[in-house]
Amino acid sequence: MELFNKILKIAVQGGASDLHIKTGTPVIFRINRELVAVECPHPTTDWMNRVVENIVPIHMKKKLEEEREVDFSYFVPEVGRFRTNLFQQRGQWALAMRHVKATVPSFEQLGLLESIKTLAESHRGIVLVAGSTGSGKSTTLAAMIEHINSNFKKHIITLEDPIEFVFEDNQSVIEQREIGLDTATFHGALKHVLRQDPDIIMLGEMRDATTFTAAISAADTGHLVVSTLHTTTAAQSITRILDFFKADDREQVRRQLAGCLRGVVCQRMVPTVDGKMTPALEIMINSPLIKKMLEENRLDKLTVAIETGGDDGMCTFNQSLFNLVKSGRVTEKEALSKASNPQALEMNFKGIFLNEGGRIVG
Repeated sequence: MELFNKILKIAVQGGASDLHIKTGTPVIFRINRELVAVECPHPTTDWMNRVVENIVPIHMKKKLEEEREVDFSYFVPEVGRFRTNLFQQRGQWALAMRHVKATVPSFEQLGLLESIKTLAESHRGIVLVAGSTGSGKSTTLAAMIEHINSNFKKHIITLEDPIEFVFEDNQSVIEQREIGLDTATFHGALKHVLRQDPDIIMLGEMRDATTFTAAISAADTGHLVVSTLHTTTAAQSITRILDFFKADDREQVRRQLAGCLRGVVCQRMVPTVDGKMTPALEIMINSPLIKKMLEENRLDKLTVAIETGGDDGMCTFNQSLFNLVKSGRVTEKEALSKASNPQALEMNFKGIFLNEGGRIVG
């Protein structure tokens, strides 16, 4: 285990976000989105078996035996915490590990906008942080919880699989429940969470109809629910939620969503000119116009409403990327590679601004 923990320490010191370890090949770090091979002995089958035996929590070993893959959190003193996925490929063990920062970054450090702080301060409803894998959803969600923890007296319960950031009570009281360790299943935890007197419920991921139904129920009874969702745009998040449900149920769910949604924050990580990363943000606030579109099932018009909703704190990816370029933080090339509509963004750089309908608006 000495070599294994040394690899983790070197990863943290080198600024790696992720590690990939499998038998017979070099250990790989992901640094600034690039995969880098590390000079160290290649993992052997016996070595990997010893690592697996030592790092898998006792309560996960039966599940590992049955399913051949598990998610858990691994902590090394004076090194850090790692969100870990252990799986098999070609009959041998492989590890994918993500380093979780010891302290939760602030809104300012993450480059998040003021409207996200406003969403975090909502008294009730549902707030979603969306994006693809590796887009920083969990970190943004943690920043929102820490902002509440630092400024408001609330009772916060988190349901996570596994626990990533560890929070210390400040102004708020926080209980973090890990699936498999503190509760048997996500669904079981959701069934009982409202009996635990929460003000705020954080769900690690909005994963199915049961999860979202529980979120709506909590929001309708005066709680704030914050969670993540795997989608690529804020508007697409609505469609993704409706896809959880059978066709006959979607009308009712969409109307409930119109009433309880507070906003959706969607992220894409973009390399900056100084070699770091910053999020490009698409933000949809449930303004009266957005609410009306949800009620009337005009989901195809949501992107236009976001584009013209700047006064309500909204912005599209193209608008966010344009601002990052104009502030000198991101190159035009990188911005175009992350844009939802590269052609429109390229026109923006030339001083031409069109809305989604092609009408000149400025």
